Amino acid sequence: MLPTPADPAQRSAARDIAIIVAIAANGVIGKDNTLPWRLPDDLKRFRRLTTGHTVVMGRRTWQSLPRALPDRQNVIVSHDAAFAAEGADVAHSLDAAIALARLPAPVFVIGGASLIGEALAIASTFHLTEIHADFLGDVHFPQWDRARWREAAREDHAASGTLPAHSFVTLVLRGEHS
Repeated sequence: MLPTPADPAQRSAARDIAIIVAIAANGVIGKDNTLPWRLPDDLKRFRRLTTGHTVVMGRRTWQSLPRALPDRQNVIVSHDAAFAAEGADVAHSLDAAIALARLPAPVFVIGGASLIGEALAIASTFHLTEIHADFLGDVHFPQWDRARWREAAREDHAASGTLPAHSFVTLVLRGEHS
């Protein structure tokens, strides 16, 4: 089921929510709680965009990291009331996680798939790495309506050695200013 667009009142409150994710051509975003590809430039872009901001993630995404992401406020969404995470805040819903944000906007939703699916209904910006190759994986990006978004920027990269061709794309909600 596709997320429903936020109503205008919600949209103004959510103007500073961004999604950031890399998606393979076949919709894969993860395998065995890790990324199934190695794209150093994508990781550099992720760091550049999210440093100094709040990053919101699900528990499994948190557990895939070696430690809290430095120079960012890490907020984990978990339905387990007893869950605690060293170096991070814990919330029990996406709305509660956003309410905990202490750093400058935007708040970045970084994974997993179900949390991103929720964020698609309220985000105004989408930083997407399109990987122009299929990968095996067990986590797929949720269905979404790309027609709700317009492309504000695109940077294409050709395949090189073992690195697949990929594009860094910034999408903004139609009707929003870039």
